[in-house]
This record gives sequence, C-alpha cells and structure tokens, in this order.
Amino acid sequence: MNDVATPVSAIIVSHDSAAVLQKCLNSLAADGIATVLVDNASRDSSVSIGSGRGAYVISNPRNEGFGRAMNVGLRFAKTSFALLLNPDITLDPGAMERLLEAAGRYPDAAILAPRIIEPDGRLFFTNRSLLSPYLKNERGVKWTPEGDCCTPFLSGACLLVRRDVILEIGAFDSEIFLFYEDDDLCRRVIEAGYSLVHVHGAVARHERGASSAPAPGRIYKARFHLAWSRLYVARKWRLSENPWPAVVLAGLKWLVAAALFNRSRKERYAGTVAGFLSHRFGVRAIASEGLE
Repeated sequence: MNDVATPVSAIIVSHDSAAVLQKCLNSLAADGIATVLVDNASRDSSVSIGSGRGAYVISNPRNEGFGRAMNVGLRFAKTSFALLLNPDITLDPGAMERLLEAAGRYPDAAILAPRIIEPDGRLFFTNRSLLSPYLKNERGVKWTPEGDCCTPFLSGACLLVRRDVILEIGAFDSEIFLFYEDDDLCRRVIEAGYSLVHVHGAVARHERGASSAPAPGRIYKARFHLAWSRLYVARKWRLSENPWPAVVLAGLKWLVAAALFNRSRKERYAGTVAGFLSHRFGVRAIASEGLE
C-alpha cells in the first residue's frame, strides 16, 4: 500500500458482508482504486472475497465497531485522500474522478461525499444533524441539493476525506462502537475550520442496511448502540438531552410487543432501554462489547 501512486485509497469495514462486498470491490477496481479491507471478525467469506479481489485485508480478531476499525485503515493507508465506504456502496463510473476534481475546487473541504442514491431511486441526503453548529434547518423542512453545496452533515456510508486532516483531529472517536460516529467527526471537522461538501456530480448507489447479514441479537445490539451513542455525543457536545421520555416510551412499547409475542420489536425496544440506561449508569459502549 505504501507504493500506491494514485492519490486515493479506499477503506472498507466489513462484518459478515459477503452478500454485497464483491459488487462494491468490483466498482472500485473498475476505477483502479487500491482498497484496504478491515474485517471485523466476519463469520462468512468476506475475507476471502476481499483477498480474491486484490484488497489488502486486515483481519480484526473481534468486532471493533465501525469507527474503530475505520481508524485502523486510516492509519495504514498512505495516500493523501481516503475513500471511506460501507460494503453496500457501489460507485458509478467516474464518481471517484469527480470527487477528486471537487476536492481541488474546494480546498477548505476536509470531507466530500457523492450523491447517494437509494435502491428505490431516492436521494439520501440529510440537511440537518443533531450536532450541527450551523445551517440548522427547521424540523419538517425538506430540501434536496441541485448541485454542489456545503452541508452540516455527511453520511459515513461514503466519504472522501483528506487523510492528514482527519488523523490530525483524532479520526473517529474510539469510545463509539456504532452510530453517531460520523456526526461527531463532521462536527469536529467544522470546529477545526474545514467544510463538508456534497458533490452532486459524483454518484454512489447504496443498498441501505445490507452491510451485514441478519443474525440473532443484531437488532438488540443495533438499538443499544443507537441509544447509547446518542446520549454520549449529546453529553460530549453539551447538548440538552433528556433520555427519560424515550426510555419510558420504549419500555411501554416493549410491553405491547411482549403482549403481541412480537420478538423483533421486543429486541428493538429492549435494546433502546438498555442503551439509555447503560450510558446513564456509566457503562462504556466498548466495555459492553468486551473491547476494553
């Protein structure tokens, strides 16, 4: 990887991602992009797929979560730019070239992202963020960009970053196992005086939710970390966030799901309650995953 002549390398974090990984790697190979695959202890063929498609594979013995694993790849890569993407993302032809061209036009942008298209053809674009210190749009106001624009948030599903800037500000917060790590990174980029830019002419396709295969307990774990991480970043950035209404509501919904024998909803609401309470009583997310 040290000898890569191109200014960009791709970094993918995989965890039981075999169903979508090859398509992602194929789209990168078509543009000649060298790839680092950081695998989070997959139980499927993700590692062999990565190796077979020419990616440099780093195998974590345990699931380190998204941001922590992405940091491994960022420190390993030696290129000026890094394309951080989920395994359920594919790039349209020319997308990488357009992102790099935009990086040249917007030298103050530390993070740029392509136009992300969902399977039903809709644009995935979030015009507000829990942590946004500027461009705060009122709730319910919907707008979509018609060209390049600055934005308060860019989804971690696909990001082109200036690697030196991201490493200089500490990369992804290692206390976060999953969720809100991209919100936190975007906020720190802005605080450091850089901008976030949506590049409309570069297109990526997103198979939302397909990055990891379904597994027992995955719904519970996802809701646990969603709740825990929300409270963590709210406290970190001194936002007023009262979790108790959400805890009570999730508890009531769990009772209804239990009465209806709805297993997936019971998992969902139990995870939400557990995540909120764990943060409230000082349990670290990485400790809950045995990563301390």
